[in-house]
Amino acid sequence: MRFGIFDHMELTSSTLAELYEERLRMLEYADAAGFWCYHKAEHHFTPLDAAPSSTVFLAAASQRTQRIRLGSMVMLLPFYEPLRFVEEICMLDHLCGGRLEVGVGKGISPAEHALWGHDPATARERFEEAFEIVRVGLSEATPERADPGSDVLESVTERYRRTGSADGTPQPLHTLQRPRPGFWYPGNVDYAGRHRLHTIVGGPARAINRAAEIYRKGLERPDSDWNPGVAEPMIGVQAHIYLDTTAAAAIDRVRQAYAVYHRNLTTLWHRYDVPIAEIDPTFGGRFDVAMERSALLAGSPRTAIEYVRRVARETGISYVVFAFGWGDLTHAEIMRSMGLFAEEVMPEFQG
Repeated sequence: MRFGIFDHMELTSSTLAELYEERLRMLEYADAAGFWCYHKAEHHFTPLDAAPSSTVFLAAASQRTQRIRLGSMVMLLPFYEPLRFVEEICMLDHLCGGRLEVGVGKGISPAEHALWGHDPATARERFEEAFEIVRVGLSEATPERADPGSDVLESVTERYRRTGSADGTPQPLHTLQRPRPGFWYPGNVDYAGRHRLHTIVGGPARAINRAAEIYRKGLERPDSDWNPGVAEPMIGVQAHIYLDTTAAAAIDRVRQAYAVYHRNLTTLWHRYDVPIAEIDPTFGGRFDVAMERSALLAGSPRTAIEYVRRVARETGISYVVFAFGWGDLTHAEIMRSMGLFAEEVMPEFQG
């Protein structure tokens, strides 16, 4: 069983400098404790994300850790110039010593697209175009071609060809991992499976099993392989977590923290009057519903042990990702919760 960390890095009462340092210290601990990967989300113009540039934060994290893999969940490709994205991925993979995992997506917030000056209705098209260029760029950026005169992008989408921004562009950089870091795509297990992309799902066992069935069916006869070099694409389970010495203490604290998480997540949706009810992962901020549907785990270490065992037994999935820092949980509370998990839960699944 592998364990990972998911993080929005919400704005707190700490200064930005303090918040970044606290998260880096959290990652130093996670690195030593044996967590497999840290997955950083990306959101803009919202208290949900105090570090919207994942590459900047992960670059800092790369210098404070040695073993834990570092990745995005996800980088929102419609907001990137794809050639610059390729360059930054190449740089970051070398900075972290080949520990990079690359999660990509189109973004679910219409307000974020509009605030960047884009029509939300074109998000899927812009994502697919950018993702194609990123895949081609990372595939053709090799050490053998790493000279200032190399023409890397030899075939691009029509829109980018018209702009003249990609076709035949020199690219002297390359990733450390060969052929390239692994790609993750959450939110659509059918799409992920048919293109051999890693993915993350959540919810009760029944929903996870259904998602895993669709994903594995896609892997059996994929339309294409967008993860060359990955022997077996990975599906993981994700949930928010808070542990204390007793379940009662954890649940009492979560009542407030989860309400803050809900408020931070829905800030832009409410400000711009965009409906969110159907896709709200916090279930309207109702922590009891979130716990019932396994989106939230609050309790003692024994609660977490039973949850992980249930996931393994009922779904066959061997990668579980927890969000430890969320809402108004303080750094001390996050570290205590993570410490309980590392010291009392993880040993039950090692060896």
